[in-house]
Amino acid sequence: MKALLIVDLQNDFLPNGSLAVADGDLIIPVINELQHYFDIIVATQDWHPPQHKSFASNHEHKKAFDEIVLNGQQQTLWPDHCLQNSHGAALSSALHQEKICAVFRKGMNPEVDSYSGFYDNDKRNTTGLNGYLKEMGITRVFICGLAADFCVHFTAKDALSLGYTTYFVEDATKAINKDHFMVQKKMLAEEGVIFTTSEAIKKPAL
Repeated sequence: MKALLIVDLQNDFLPNGSLAVADGDLIIPVINELQHYFDIIVATQDWHPPQHKSFASNHEHKKAFDEIVLNGQQQTLWPDHCLQNSHGAALSSALHQEKICAVFRKGMNPEVDSYSGFYDNDKRNTTGLNGYLKEMGITRVFICGLAADFCVHFTAKDALSLGYTTYFVEDATKAINKDHFMVQKKMLAEEGVIFTTSEAIKKPAL
């Protein structure tokens, strides 16, 4: 069994959002089309309280994209984004959501960030995604969404470590920093993540 995992396709990561990924909206039609090829589709959603310590606004004399150590973890400080119950936190209205079986929220603990769809960054708390996929009999996950070099990257790493055959759908993701992502891509491929495209998925072999 295979599942399509849509990572953080939320308004704040799209054009005009507070932490927009360049051209992030261009992947939405690709993801909408991909949904026709999966019976199980799940999504993740950043869901931060306003006092989240990954926000630069919650640290004196710090600005967005500064680096700090937060509870023993290296942490990039971000603009406020995906605040709980805000428009910015909502999944894009352009995303077809009728087939999404479940949405897993992350980043709710103000003391630790959560890039992966499976765990907080310190790996102490899970989102419940792994348990759900196991219960549904999923062995292969196809990951898409935003951003390729952060939440998609770490979701793929964790999916692989949890034993899933892990596919990274390249034309259904966008990176914040393309050069950074190219380094990550090489490492992910060496670890066993399979890079594919939406066109390849539409063929019966996958």
